[in-house]
Amino acid sequence: MKILLMGNPNVGKSVLFSRLTGTHIIASNYPGTTVEFTEGQLRLGKEQAQIIDVPGTYSLDPTSKAEEVALDMLKQGDIIVNVVDATNLERNLNLTLQLLEKGLPVLVALNMWDDARHRGINIDVTSLERLLGVPIVPTVGVTGEGIKELVERMPRAAAPPIAFVSDAERWARVGDIVNQVQSLSHRHHTWRERLEDISSHPAGGAVLAILVLLASFWVIRLIGEGVINYITDPFFERLWAPLLMKLSAMLEPGGIWHSMLIGKLINGQIDYMQSFGLLSTGLYIEFGVVIPYILSFYLVLGILEDVGYLPRLAVLADTMLHRLGLHGYAIIPTILGLGCNVPAVMATRILESRKQRFIAATLISIAVPCAALQAMIIGLVGQQGWQYVAMVYGTLFLSWVVIGLILNRTVKGFSPELLVEIPPYRFPPWRVVGEKLWLRIYGFIKEALPIVLGAVLAVNILYTIGVFDFIANVTAPVVTGLLGLPKETVVALAIGFVRKDVAVGMLAPLGLTPQQLVISSTVLAMLFPCVATFAILSRELGWKDMLKATGIMTASALVAGGLQNLILQR
Repeated sequence: MKILLMGNPNVGKSVLFSRLTGTHIIASNYPGTTVEFTEGQLRLGKEQAQIIDVPGTYSLDPTSKAEEVALDMLKQGDIIVNVVDATNLERNLNLTLQLLEKGLPVLVALNMWDDARHRGINIDVTSLERLLGVPIVPTVGVTGEGIKELVERMPRAAAPPIAFVSDAERWARVGDIVNQVQSLSHRHHTWRERLEDISSHPAGGAVLAILVLLASFWVIRLIGEGVINYITDPFFERLWAPLLMKLSAMLEPGGIWHSMLIGKLINGQIDYMQSFGLLSTGLYIEFGVVIPYILSFYLVLGILEDVGYLPRLAVLADTMLHRLGLHGYAIIPTILGLGCNVPAVMATRILESRKQRFIAATLISIAVPCAALQAMIIGLVGQQGWQYVAMVYGTLFLSWVVIGLILNRTVKGFSPELLVEIPPYRFPPWRVVGEKLWLRIYGFIKEALPIVLGAVLAVNILYTIGVFDFIANVTAPVVTGLLGLPKETVVALAIGFVRKDVAVGMLAPLGLTPQQLVISSTVLAMLFPCVATFAILSRELGWKDMLKATGIMTASALVAGGLQNLILQR
């Protein structure tokens, strides 16, 4: 099926086209001419449709080569989406009526709807639909408002019988329609409308996004650390640890059951970060470390979502993320990843295609450090100077961009367009926010807890049979030669598979130079996700794609660390 976007010049046709076509767009010259047009793909129900951005034309009586091409391309279309400027209805409807005369199925996108509303131009869409006999959808190409409804109503495009004897008769009909459906009024913008305009503006929206994200991270960290310091840590230290110590005495340290359930005792006590038993580290990672940040992230995320800001952030990020084979909603799992990679990888389910989910999950695992890892990097590397912290984060960001560009070109599959409703700003009911938070937390615990406990058990077994010692010995030449790090850092890199923040902490007593701290912290962040994230990756992507992602992580970490070694330690 071929869908043609047709309209006057400068009605926002190209912006609508970019909203509809996802990431793969082809620009071509029309055969035998130098007139350029663009085409892409659109998923229409279960079918794949071709969508073409036809050169702008004021009428079907061509006066230029571009208008001749537009008229010629009209013969190829199955559905015509006529893009109309809502702020200049009278001029645009002449082309609309000419398209209806051709007898092809037409759907009208009444674009720049926000601008018309702000100017006090009121259009009765229901009456306009009745008078023209075709579906009409108000749209805002810049923000994506109405795009989802536009796609849903494309199959209903209509071809009502209509005919005019002359141009004068057609223009008279245009005037009559405008008089019936359009009225003008004087109005001032409300503060919410002004905020909506700022949110959607490329420059103002970017500044607002930075402020919102900074405020969100501050709130998330405040709530997360508060829950850890005043709820989970006291519970595990004062109530759970004594019970485990009694169980430890019953099981006798050194036995197989003690190793599996309690883990190792550190200085005669349970260390939740190092003991690595199912009932110690296994439960603490889930409820003591991950859940507090999950709680705070999902709370803030739910508020941003229900207020109406999150869809605007997705649209704002859409253009940049398209280049990485993703669309705007990939910003959500990316943001989640800055708190914890486990829910971030799970959140990639909101992306429609397997290609997008693979790219997003891989980029999160490589270049989005969790809150616990960030705290350790800032604490340890920051002691040497903030310029070194900037080197770590700068490398991660560049890796995120470069790897994303490469994966977009090499990973096979379809990257669909972003179709999202843009609601007005509103104050959400707290009851709804609370219910959504509970459902998300419960769903996370139900899905992630068995996986985390299983992963801890598997690592315990690997430690017991000496796999980690073997890995450390085999990789030592690479660590010392390619990365320029002392052999002792191999242990920390291996521990990174278990807990990255603990692994960074193990770098402290090694006496590394600031440059070596930058290299080792970067490689730790990029090499492997923690064991819990690794288990979730396997579940979400399947073991084959998980192995592919692992290979990409390994190669990326070694390349980035090797380049840092060449640049920083010359």
